[in-house]
Amino acid sequence: MNLLSPRYLAFTASVVTLLASLALKAPWEITAVAAFLTIVGISDLVQTKRALRRNYPILAHFRFFFESIRPEIRQYFLEDDMVAEPFSRNQRSIVYQRAKQDSDKRPFGTQLDVYAPGYEWINHSIAPALEQDPEFRIEIGNHPDCPRAQPYAASVFNISAMSFGALSANAILALNGGAKKGGFMHDTGEGSISPYHRQHGGDLVWEIGSGYFGCRNDDGSFSEERFAANASAPQVKMIELKMSQGAKPGHGGVLPGAKVTIEIAQTRGVPVGRDCISPARHSAFGTPVEMLEFIDRLRTLSGGKPTGFKLAIGHPWEFFGIVKAMLATGIVPDFIVVDGGEGGTGAAPVEFTDHIGTPLQEGLLLVHNTLVGANLRDKIKIGASGKIITAFDIARTLALGADWCNSARGFMFALGCIQSQSCHTDRCPTGVATQDPGRQRALVVPDKIERVANFHKNTMEALAQLIAAAGLTHPSQLRPRHLVRRLSENQVKLASALLPYLEAGQLLDPSQLSRLPPVFGQYWPMAQAESFDPYCG
Repeated sequence: MNLLSPRYLAFTASVVTLLASLALKAPWEITAVAAFLTIVGISDLVQTKRALRRNYPILAHFRFFFESIRPEIRQYFLEDDMVAEPFSRNQRSIVYQRAKQDSDKRPFGTQLDVYAPGYEWINHSIAPALEQDPEFRIEIGNHPDCPRAQPYAASVFNISAMSFGALSANAILALNGGAKKGGFMHDTGEGSISPYHRQHGGDLVWEIGSGYFGCRNDDGSFSEERFAANASAPQVKMIELKMSQGAKPGHGGVLPGAKVTIEIAQTRGVPVGRDCISPARHSAFGTPVEMLEFIDRLRTLSGGKPTGFKLAIGHPWEFFGIVKAMLATGIVPDFIVVDGGEGGTGAAPVEFTDHIGTPLQEGLLLVHNTLVGANLRDKIKIGASGKIITAFDIARTLALGADWCNSARGFMFALGCIQSQSCHTDRCPTGVATQDPGRQRALVVPDKIERVANFHKNTMEALAQLIAAAGLTHPSQLRPRHLVRRLSENQVKLASALLPYLEAGQLLDPSQLSRLPPVFGQYWPMAQAESFDPYCG
């Protein structure tokens, strides 16, 4: 801890003032104020509950003061609490409250405009079901036609992909410790499995990106030997091939050499101090058929663990080509994770953040419908991620076709993230997204483990209450008919009446093509299993 750092300026000033006051026998009022601020600063530095106070002693109290009067400031001078940029104050508050075991109840009715177009709700039942144990799980890799050697029973709510390097060591330790305590899974992100992922033993989904970190040869190509060595760990429950991500789909990435520390280099299998490059596309395959063969290869090398892929939907014919390759080869992934274009903890060019990638709901519907239309839906589980925070977010996403949900920024809030949006600067004020040892010491791992587990537990309890009110006993029973959407001030419809759902096997019957929604009618016939480019050849 460097007390000369600008972060500790107020504390250092109070100590200097106190010492000078005592030495110069200054008026007692000045001495008393300096002594009081010094005591406050010391207590801030030694407490373990608030990362901001540890990193910004004394000064953090001004932030908390203005936060406490913010409702009044907002009410009379600024926007309301519902403005999401990218997450509203109410969204962040619900995570903080559930993580800290505070009351998450709201007085005085909803702040939402229930007559605004786009408002959604779930209809309740006049005969609610008995509330069930909120330990809701979904089986992955256990289909009778393609059983895996090591199937996995996943929670319906899990930690989405965030790499060590993007997040601090303490953040990874707390997330994985929370996953272990709460019994849910933790996606490693493409930065591979660090020692901090392993320390607490929480269930891992190992994400393999285009850089093949943790399983690469020196030239950046895929290494079977290194993959098998890591994938065989009992802690690794599933393997996820990353095709693209919601933050910057179709875009590679570079971790500057200055940030490639010894730990990151060892974790990723790259040279220390050299730029760590994630290419925009994979080198291990170039066609949909080759992609599925690579997935099958990963599944075999891992000892039969459930293996699938993650993508943000772009050109629909490319995903259709992957599905046609499944039909042609008989190779079926165990799961697909749909990442919404609105998602992403990673920093990205503004054009990619704002205008590249299909939003979650449309992407999820495309994937779900395509698998139904190809008679593959019962063999493949679907995960979904993209601004999922509350139990209603989970319920809505499951109703639209997902089997489980992942959240990245939600669990960052549980760690204490305040949405300062400085993740890419290495100056995160709460120690979540930084490699600065001084900043990340503010994140006290044991305390944050409890908060991560609490956020998951309390969200699952809220989900149990929500589905019981709808007359259901498990989230897997949610369907579009349970979800209602307002179209205008005086018109509402069930989601099932609004969404273009396909019938089982409809894509396989040429006589049905004329009845398909336009995206299927136009692009399904042109998609190819042998190429991502429908115009190839």
